[in-house]
Amino acid sequence: MTSVRPRLSPPVVIAILAGAYVAAQMMADIASLKIIVIFDRAVDAGTLVYPFTFTLRDMVHKLAGRTVARALIFSAAAINLAMAALFWIVSEWSGDPGAGDQMAFGDVLAPVWRIVLASIIAEVVAELIDTEAYQKWVDRFGNRLQWGRVLSSNLVAVPVDSALFVLIAFVGDLPGSVIWEVFWLNVIFKVSVTIISLPWIYAVRDPALDSTATGEH
Repeated sequence: MTSVRPRLSPPVVIAILAGAYVAAQMMADIASLKIIVIFDRAVDAGTLVYPFTFTLRDMVHKLAGRTVARALIFSAAAINLAMAALFWIVSEWSGDPGAGDQMAFGDVLAPVWRIVLASIIAEVVAELIDTEAYQKWVDRFGNRLQWGRVLSSNLVAVPVDSALFVLIAFVGDLPGSVIWEVFWLNVIFKVSVTIISLPWIYAVRDPALDSTATGEH
């Protein structure tokens, strides 16, 4: 007698993916406050996490459609903005003297607003572009070549994201040559992550296929 392993329903999977997307966005924005070195070049640490959000958005799009994907993008942006505002308020709030020196909180988490706004603007614009590029691929190829949805949409969105971020965050503060290096390092790293995450799109099943298989219309 064979046992049938229960499969998570689409709403549950969407909730998990949406939570992962928002969490990755938040972690990336927090990590962006530190500059690290990759391949002997400076880059914000948020780059280690943020590229995965493109594929997570693609997975939500596949399961729930373009409207839900757009709503998720704007929701994540609002949450990140609220998080930055909360960190700033708490950092400015007088601490309890009995709790010892708490200045480290502000030193670490008080947002640099130019960086925060650069991150949020770049995220929203790039993710919306990703959404449209993904949909165009689906409209043309249907359920064939699903890896192409992720690759094509990310290849369009990633350069836009990186360009907006470095221009808004660093123009006037860093030399043009440094900004150019940061831009290309970001693009190369994010495209590499895209390639690694391509198989993720096959981990979720299009609900329309299930409806077709069961005769639902």
